[in-house]
Amino acid sequence: MKALIIDHYKDDLHLAEVPEPALGEHDLLVDIKAASINQLDAKIIDGEFRQILPYTMPLVLGHDLAGVVTAVGAGVTGFSVGDEVYARPRDHRIGTFAERIAVDQADVAPKPASLSFEEAASLPLVALTAWQALVERGNVQPGQKVLIHAGAGGVGSTAIQLAKHLGANVATTASAKTADWVRSLGADIVIDYRSEDFSKILHGYDFVLDSLGGENLEKSLHVLRPGGKVVGISGPPDPAFARATGLNPVLRLAITALSAKVRRQARRLGVSYEFLFMRASGQQLTELGGLVDAGVIRPIVDEVHPFDHTPDALAALTKGGHRGKLVISLG
Repeated sequence: MKALIIDHYKDDLHLAEVPEPALGEHDLLVDIKAASINQLDAKIIDGEFRQILPYTMPLVLGHDLAGVVTAVGAGVTGFSVGDEVYARPRDHRIGTFAERIAVDQADVAPKPASLSFEEAASLPLVALTAWQALVERGNVQPGQKVLIHAGAGGVGSTAIQLAKHLGANVATTASAKTADWVRSLGADIVIDYRSEDFSKILHGYDFVLDSLGGENLEKSLHVLRPGGKVVGISGPPDPAFARATGLNPVLRLAITALSAKVRRQARRLGVSYEFLFMRASGQQLTELGGLVDAGVIRPIVDEVHPFDHTPDALAALTKGGHRGKLVISLG
């Protein structure tokens, strides 16, 4: 079958013929109709996570899919051939830039009935990230103040909608040209990141979702009330992540050192920092699908590209300036 692969880290993404997926006992074989591109794909190509998330080469990229089930393993329950589904396959089983994929049933959910395949494919990774940050880590409650950085991006645009559904007062950072658009998603306050310093404007926030890291993360600590929390999805990884992923003692020590500075700053301010590397969950995607069909969350698809244009679309994503997601259609 056709797939888009890299042969080595830092290689160009290119089209190749690869073996058909092997179907495990609890797997669904899915004919992929659409996939979407994420910053995580670019970071894996660059080798940014090779120490904590090593992959065997050659590697088929891609973390989101929507498609149709064409076969099921002997132990599968709840899914049948012909079902329309969407998923973010778990780490070490990615590969949605391909014609077909075998996915563990625990990672799969019914495709929201109100969405096209292209719209559904835009959601899994960003929606799961938003859910796990705001609901699991943040326990966001009605009336709380939430700051979501990069509100026009894939994660940000989804997180704004979810935070608003949870009853939060939502601030976001965005460019002036996208300000009205992010307000239409539910943002109450929009900070122009090019001309304004959010850390001098916002105060007393309960929760921050940071997707940028670095100086932006450090500034985010200062907008929190005592006891508030920043969840970062660009790093640095923290000791809890190292323990949860079972890394060896040397890597755990290295990761502890990487995040030591920001954790010390957080302690001095009476706040906390946690790193989130989202995980696959068909159960959460089912809940999110219900919110989509109820009109609470809508997918944000900026552009749809044909399958063989995926390398160009990935290059465009890394340059920024897009609203929501870039999607790949396999027809």
